[in-house]
Amino acid sequence: MGFRHAVAVTTMALAPLAQAQDAEDWKGEAELGVLVTSGNTEETNANGRLALTHEIEKWRNNGELSSKYSEAEGETTTEEYKASAETDYKFAERQYWFLRGAYEDDRFSGYDFESSATTGYGHRVWESGDRSFLDLSAGAGYRYNKLKTPDADGNDAEEEAIARLAGHFDYALSETSLFRQKLSTEIGLDDNNTVSESETSVRSTIVGNLSMKVAYRVKHVSDPPEGAERTDTETLLSLIYGF
Repeated sequence: MGFRHAVAVTTMALAPLAQAQDAEDWKGEAELGVLVTSGNTEETNANGRLALTHEIEKWRNNGELSSKYSEAEGETTTEEYKASAETDYKFAERQYWFLRGAYEDDRFSGYDFESSATTGYGHRVWESGDRSFLDLSAGAGYRYNKLKTPDADGNDAEEEAIARLAGHFDYALSETSLFRQKLSTEIGLDDNNTVSESETSVRSTIVGNLSMKVAYRVKHVSDPPEGAERTDTETLLSLIYGF
C-alpha cells in the first residue's frame, strides 16, 4: 500500500512536466564528466546528467536524470542512477506549493532502490537579478526503500512517513560564473532514519553555451543497511552544455 501510494504521488509530480512538453520556453543542460587514468592504477570515472526546467507565471517544473560510474583495476566500484521531478505552483509572488518525487538505484548502497514522494511549502526568501536567489522549503511525504538483504527482523523494505527540509542558493559571482549550494534532509518519522545531502558547486562559462563545473557532494544516512557506509563524498569536474 505504501509503495503504490509513493508511485501515485510521483506520477502526479510528473504530470505538469508532461503537460508542458510542447512549450517553447523549456531550458535545459546536459552535463558530462570523464576521467581515465593508467599506469600504476587503472581507473575510469564517468558521470552524466540531464536537467530540464519549464517556468511560466504560475508554474515552475523541474526534471533531472543522472548517472555515475567508476571502475578500478577492472572492477566496478560505483554504479548509481537517479531521477527526480518537481512541480511548484506559485500562489504568490515568492511563495509556492511543491510536489516532488525521487528515485535512486545505487548498486553499493545496500538498497535495491530508494524512492520518496513529498509535498509542502516553499518560499523564495531572497532574490537579486535573474541569477541570484535563495529558496527554502519544508514538507512531508512518504519513503519506500527496497533492501538488497532482509534485516534482522526479516523485513525486505523500509516504509515510513518523512519530513523534508531543503534549501537552494544561487549567487552570480560575475556575468560568466555562478556559485550554487543545495541542501536537503529527509527525516523518518517512524524509524528516525535521516538522509541528508549537500552539493556545493562553482561553474564558469568557457565559450557560448559551454561551461565548466567543479562540485563537492556529500550524502549521509543516519541508519544505513548493514555493510553500507553512513557517509559518501565525491568531487566532480565536468562540462555543461546549456540549451
